[in-house]
Amino acid sequence: MRSIIVLDTLSPDGLALLDAAKASGIGYEVATGLSGEPLREALARHDGAICRSGVKITADSLAGNQRLKAIVRAGVGTDNIDKDAATRQGIVVMNTPAGNTLSTAEHAFALLLALSRNIAAADASLRAHRWDRNKFMGSQVAGKTLGIVGLGRIGQAVAARARAFDMRVLGFDPFLSPERAAELGIELVASVPAMLPLLDYLTVHTPLTDDTRHLVGMKELAILKPGVRLVNCARGGIYDEKALVEGLKTGVIAGVALDVFEKEPCTESPLFDMPGVLVTPHLGASTEEAQSQVAVEGVGLLVDFLSTGAIRHSVNSSPIDPATLEGVRGFLDLAWRLGLLLSQLDDAPPRSCSIAYRGEIASRNKKLVTAAFAAGLLETAFDDVNIVNAEVLLRERGIDLVEQSRTDPGAFSSVVAVDLVAEDRVHRAAGTLFGHAMPRLVQLEGHRLEAYLDGVLLVFTHQDVPGIIGRVGTAFGGMGVNIAQMTVGRSTPGGDAIGVLNLDQEPSPAALAAVQAVPGIRSVRVVKLPAAGQLPNWLVVSTAAARAQRALSPRT
Repeated sequence: MRSIIVLDTLSPDGLALLDAAKASGIGYEVATGLSGEPLREALARHDGAICRSGVKITADSLAGNQRLKAIVRAGVGTDNIDKDAATRQGIVVMNTPAGNTLSTAEHAFALLLALSRNIAAADASLRAHRWDRNKFMGSQVAGKTLGIVGLGRIGQAVAARARAFDMRVLGFDPFLSPERAAELGIELVASVPAMLPLLDYLTVHTPLTDDTRHLVGMKELAILKPGVRLVNCARGGIYDEKALVEGLKTGVIAGVALDVFEKEPCTESPLFDMPGVLVTPHLGASTEEAQSQVAVEGVGLLVDFLSTGAIRHSVNSSPIDPATLEGVRGFLDLAWRLGLLLSQLDDAPPRSCSIAYRGEIASRNKKLVTAAFAAGLLETAFDDVNIVNAEVLLRERGIDLVEQSRTDPGAFSSVVAVDLVAEDRVHRAAGTLFGHAMPRLVQLEGHRLEAYLDGVLLVFTHQDVPGIIGRVGTAFGGMGVNIAQMTVGRSTPGGDAIGVLNLDQEPSPAALAAVQAVPGIRSVRVVKLPAAGQLPNWLVVSTAAARAQRALSPRT
């Protein structure tokens, strides 16, 4: 009998589905509060696991596990699961992305309203038998400006509620198209720093990444609009809690409402003793409706996987037939790297993308390759993006992705070419495979060239004049930056040209400034790509997931 372990308290509706699954040969055990060796031993006894945010499934928890095939998070965030360790062991990790959308959005807006009207403090005062009407003067939200960072499902739901309260809504999301923003009544801004001086309220609905960690920190206090109120129901660490304390002390920040903290559980914080602070213990998804929905969806995902091998809402893999995978593996890597490259060529959100296949690749499984490009395009801005969810994330943000193909060969046996439109600019990159697994860039911004698609790249546009390449090399040499390879493409002699350098290390700001100062250089941009041979987690685990799917399918 296949078996499931329930590691956190689960809604009765979810447990009822597990009871029903016994008839199809799937049993379960409830064991909450586990950690360390007891958790490792428990996971080793089961085929599947379902959890919420309480348990921490680490690499040590999975060490030596030969049985576990899937982990489901009944909720959105998978920070409590070591996905790299799971991927290395071929364990599929799935989540339930839509189950708590409305509950989290409602909680964020409830905190915003309660903060504006001093609800908690006034309640505590009256319970202490004081009638302090004049002490709790509030602020109405109508006519105020709310900034939202992260405009996925939850951010869009918050925006709808803010509009219903007659608020002006500004938003930042690197992948929300202007057309979709207009439909939602959101005014897009180019960056978070550009937004901060304009806001009366700020709420964040984004994963915690290197780019979003301490999005509001000490240096941002200087540009925040005095009297701003900040809300966080997303991830602890997006706001620097020390900066929040300082902002409240100086009066720059009028109020802070937090449902999440940098370290959880959090029962001690200097914020707890400060006026203008409202805190809740990670309650964003704590409604009966949300817990029932994520439990039912999570159990359904796990039971389906163990019954048939079906994989949905995976955050680290995709079910790909091994034969199909072998035919396109190298092109998945190529398309993923092209997506990563184009995502770093422009700071404006993309409006649309088109991907064109020419040659032999046009007769293979192009849908997977297109999804791999989308995953690369989104990877630097989103957690847990893969070829299962990437196109959905693009569509949610109103970004069109068009596919074209022709089977006649061009200069290479197969070419993948992508156009990305950002504002009024069009960026083009094309690549091919050398051999079976060596991605190469063969066209960039309309210029033919040949460059490796790995490591640190410097992309620079320039006028095609004598000596410019030498001066770029001299500038980097003087700063201790070694050039591993250089390639240059041009349209006509003396006209516009583009250069791509593969560097041994990321150049410092001073080194970039030295290159930018070379006469004839028009633009300089650093692009960071994975090392040669390094594949995305979702591709590494795909083969193992396909094997599990075949082993579990009743047809085999």
